[in-house]
Amino acid sequence: MQDQKGDSEKRFQELLAFSLGMMNGEDAKLLIDQYKETLDNVTPYDIVRIEDRQMQMGIKPELIKVYLEKIVNVITKSINSYPWKKPSEGSFLYYMMLENDAFSFKLNQVKKIIKEYNGREEVAFGNLRSELLPYFLQFREFEAHYVKKENILFPYLEEIWEFYRPLKVMWSLDDDIRKTLKEIIALLESDQTVWDDFKVILGKYFFAVFRMIHKENAVVYPIAAETVSATMWDEMLRQSFEYAFPFIEAPKRTQPAREHAPREDHFIASGKVISETGDLSVEQVLMAFNHLPVDITIVDENDRVLFFNKAKDRFFPRSPAVVGRAVQNCHPPESVHKVEEIIEAFRSGKREKADFWIQMRGKFILIQYFALRDEAGAYRGVIEVSQDVTGIRKLEGERRLLDWS
Repeated sequence: MQDQKGDSEKRFQELLAFSLGMMNGEDAKLLIDQYKETLDNVTPYDIVRIEDRQMQMGIKPELIKVYLEKIVNVITKSINSYPWKKPSEGSFLYYMMLENDAFSFKLNQVKKIIKEYNGREEVAFGNLRSELLPYFLQFREFEAHYVKKENILFPYLEEIWEFYRPLKVMWSLDDDIRKTLKEIIALLESDQTVWDDFKVILGKYFFAVFRMIHKENAVVYPIAAETVSATMWDEMLRQSFEYAFPFIEAPKRTQPAREHAPREDHFIASGKVISETGDLSVEQVLMAFNHLPVDITIVDENDRVLFFNKAKDRFFPRSPAVVGRAVQNCHPPESVHKVEEIIEAFRSGKREKADFWIQMRGKFILIQYFALRDEAGAYRGVIEVSQDVTGIRKLEGERRLLDWS
């Protein structure tokens, strides 16, 4: 991934000095004056390279997120003027940008409603809450956009971008948006909420979502458009039909989705899984995996995703793009260190299993990790199994086979 616009290396070094100066608390006005020419000519490539360098220097995503916003404030005009060829209609990137446009429209509708209450928000907050709640409940549908970005687009970019690390920062920002939306809905559903408390969280949410739309449209998408091959875009579009297209008319499939990769087709045609407990065709194995009422993901001994099943109702989204991806890149920065701890405990033989449970969308989800070992006891990877145990936790007494009806 190379920027062909001007003296990119000199611009990069000066922008790095500017960003580190901002982080070190130097006078912002003096820094802006000193590097004005550079700041007026920043490209999307520069932003990604700067973040990548900061992460290589050990600067945590939490700190990068804070100062990224301040830096973007200064160079917004510059990156907005970057010339790039917009995606053609019917492409994966076209629909991602269309979703952003539709979301922006709905966000501005909410701002218009709030503006109509100007000066009387506090006394009429009960009515305002009733008007706003349906919008923010609907905004949860935009989760499909973030999932497609994180689970389809990002894996391909990680393959071809030298400076891919900032994608983790963007994922972390997505998680911030998710958390803030939950806070907003909780406040709107409570009749104890007052306007002064609500407006703080509301401002935080608007800032985050509009900034994310800008980062995607002005930084990530232009670089992706210039670096991703047509074949990859076609594959991303095929995978995107596994998810919703929030706030836009869902496109029609232009070609059927491939149920199996060519490698799997070969084994289905020519082989079986043969063991002392029975023989199954690969087709039967996949059918069994996909009908289990659990999410399954398998990671090999090199921390690469090997396989995931296509359960009817997955709790955690997966797309074919994640196969071959480093498992560390399948988790947001805040939790990746825990994933690495679990893997290392399994690899060293200290642990064989790790259990976790969370509550999500009214369900109680049990998440279990198991070390995979061959017959000689050598570590061969990890299997993750997630299951909705809401109903299981409520079981009492017994129901025998003959009681089934």
